[in-house]
Amino acid sequence: MSAASAGIFGIIVLFGLLVLRIPVAFAMFIVGFFGIWALNGLNAATSLLASEAFTLGSSPELVVIPLFILMGNVASITGMSRQLYDAAYAVIGSVRGGLASATVIGCGGFAALSGSSVASALTMGKVALGEMERYKYDPRLSTGVVAAGGTLGILIPPSTGFVIYAILTEQSIGRLFLAGVFPGLLLVSLFVLAVTVLCYIRPEYGPAGPKTGLREKLRAVSRAGPIVAVIVLTIGGIYGGLFSPVEAAAVGASAVILIGFVTRALPIVALWKAAKDSVVTTATVMLILIAAHLINPFLALSHIPTAVGGFMDGLDLSATGVLLLILLIYIILGCFLEGFAMLVLTLPIFFPIIVAEGIDPIWFGVLVVLALEMGLISPPVGLNVFIVKSIAPKVSLGEIFSGVALFWLMMLVALIILVMFPQIALFLPTTMFG
Repeated sequence: MSAASAGIFGIIVLFGLLVLRIPVAFAMFIVGFFGIWALNGLNAATSLLASEAFTLGSSPELVVIPLFILMGNVASITGMSRQLYDAAYAVIGSVRGGLASATVIGCGGFAALSGSSVASALTMGKVALGEMERYKYDPRLSTGVVAAGGTLGILIPPSTGFVIYAILTEQSIGRLFLAGVFPGLLLVSLFVLAVTVLCYIRPEYGPAGPKTGLREKLRAVSRAGPIVAVIVLTIGGIYGGLFSPVEAAAVGASAVILIGFVTRALPIVALWKAAKDSVVTTATVMLILIAAHLINPFLALSHIPTAVGGFMDGLDLSATGVLLLILLIYIILGCFLEGFAMLVLTLPIFFPIIVAEGIDPIWFGVLVVLALEMGLISPPVGLNVFIVKSIAPKVSLGEIFSGVALFWLMMLVALIILVMFPQIALFLPTTMFG
């Protein structure tokens, strides 16, 4: 079997394994390890596995993953996510669709703590769905806004998606974190705008909640003050040059734990559970990265990236045309593949092409992560939709997918805006790092 044939066969096998719901890391490991074995021999495969596992395991940059995951887990256990939601609810809950808009803002705030879309959807769903049901919100809006708001977890820093992108493409984690700030705020604004317009056109979708006085607003905002301060400290510290991403992760995790102890919301048993959950999630991410460093050399040996690059050159497209074609492929793949699987499978093929076209890799990283967000709510796979279904069993999958459609369109609008105005993503990393 030729190298190209082996590569094509390997990709087909990988897609098949993922469709069969084999865990991403194991599917990539099987294809990468046995592919290298077939092309270069067993010794090459085992040597690469040992060396890459050691290299990744000893990389200090990867410490950001368990620390930020721990920060998000502690924030969830201690009810800090509830405080973010309550503050937003107190300020805007009395307008039409206010509870849904508060959910979006709460998801954005929790995303800045957890870096995980699944965690954001699960945590905020438990907090907000009951409130929206109590005030007779249309279930399509209530479930849709939780599923879509949860996707902010991989765009607003600290984002696990950005960390994996940075490792796979050898880019700066700090640059990528800063590049996600304004696009994240843009998407939050578009979601809130969509909710507001929808609820003014169809008031029955999101009735206004009870009015709160100034004192109640101030009390709710002050309760969320410490956690907002942690968010500003971690991201602002990176931008101001006070911390590296690893140091920011350590400071953020320590601050959240300290707040939990001071407020007596974090008993030792809860901290132990948060730590155990963080270890499990970190191990999953590490296995994906190790598998990625097996499948990437296999794809390189098969010359598939070179062939795809040659094919795109033959299309005689401009750099913008190439970028739009790649983003279209990501949007289509998002209907069928999990986000991390898409990153690992496609970046070895597409990243050399965008570098050759002179496209900024940090900007491209933001666009790709936004496309991955769209995949999280795209039928038929839509991971966040199924997460919301698990906590809202009375609402059908069809209703939830119907509810996320408006927010999917807002993501598409955000993607178009970022393609047209790359400085939205590049302003902070450029002013910080030059």
